[in-house]
Amino acid sequence: MSTKVYKTSIIVTMLILLTACGQKQAPPAAPPPVSVNITTVTKNPAVYYDQYPATVVPLNQVDIRPQVSGYITGIFFKDGDRVQKGQKLYSIDQQTYEANYQQALANVEVQKTNLVKAQKDAERYHYLDKQDAVAKQLVDYADAAYDAAKKQVEAAQDNVTSVQTSLKYSTIYAPFDGTIGISQVKIGTAVLAGSQVLNTVSQDDPMAVDVEVDQKQIPRFTSLMQNHNEEKDSVFMLLLPDGSQYPVPGHIYLIDRSVDPTTSTIKTRLVFNNSQNLLRAGITTNVKIKNNGGVSAIMIPYKAVTEQMGEYFVFAIIPGNKVTQRKVALGPHIYDKVVVLNGLAEGDQIVTDGVQKLRDSTMIQVAPLKSLGH
Repeated sequence: MSTKVYKTSIIVTMLILLTACGQKQAPPAAPPPVSVNITTVTKNPAVYYDQYPATVVPLNQVDIRPQVSGYITGIFFKDGDRVQKGQKLYSIDQQTYEANYQQALANVEVQKTNLVKAQKDAERYHYLDKQDAVAKQLVDYADAAYDAAKKQVEAAQDNVTSVQTSLKYSTIYAPFDGTIGISQVKIGTAVLAGSQVLNTVSQDDPMAVDVEVDQKQIPRFTSLMQNHNEEKDSVFMLLLPDGSQYPVPGHIYLIDRSVDPTTSTIKTRLVFNNSQNLLRAGITTNVKIKNNGGVSAIMIPYKAVTEQMGEYFVFAIIPGNKVTQRKVALGPHIYDKVVVLNGLAEGDQIVTDGVQKLRDSTMIQVAPLKSLGH
């Protein structure tokens, strides 16, 4: 190979290497901006309902327990019946207790007869004592027998009262108007006084609904309790377990006496009319409580929100046509919008469409602005 050809080959090789190195060092082309729609955050009057988990409970409920021992001899209702105050529910060995009562009455009469005899004996011995016709000791015996006879009468009368009470308790009556549950005993079952529940009677119209509310809400709920209008007030609405709304509004019945120190909440009891018998004790449900209508709040389109591991974020616009991910705390939903409790301020700009394509510091191409709340 000639020297000239050799030099030419070296020059060509060096040019190729320089070209390759230049290509490796060239920076990558920046990705194009993501096209998004944005909106300006504003405050608007918001009327919405806060939701609280709640439990339906009776305003009044009593467990029926026997107060005497014996066998159940009568059941005078059907399971699930509505019962009236004073209605007969159960009988327990009533014939036995009736017989005991009659025997106690008879014993009183016997003791009264013995008392009359002892009284006459005492009077006779005192008369003879005045005549010195009887020993003093016999007079003392007669007086002692008379005193003992009086005490026997008193004891017999006390026994009548006791047996009469047992006779009374051998029949069990409904303590108030309400609904009775499924009987836990049948005719012939042996029961012991106070040892078991025979049944439960609960008041079912109206019904109570218990809600735990944050202690910070005590002033608000106290004001609502004092100013409610039972006929027209719709501040408190109830969502049934199937998601439907209970047709009748409720009102605050009471606020508990103290705050639970472990949860910083206080029990609030609402009352709802239950003429259709839709509410049953033990139902778990949600109470919707209207906020103070007309209060301004920040609301944004819910589609602007992203969720990550139970936390919520929006993409806010920052200088340089970029976005930053910002954590927000959400309140209730209002149609296609959601209330933002904190994390955004009036005047902030956020992305409403195209959020799924964004990351922190992503460059964006901004579409024309549109204002929230309209």
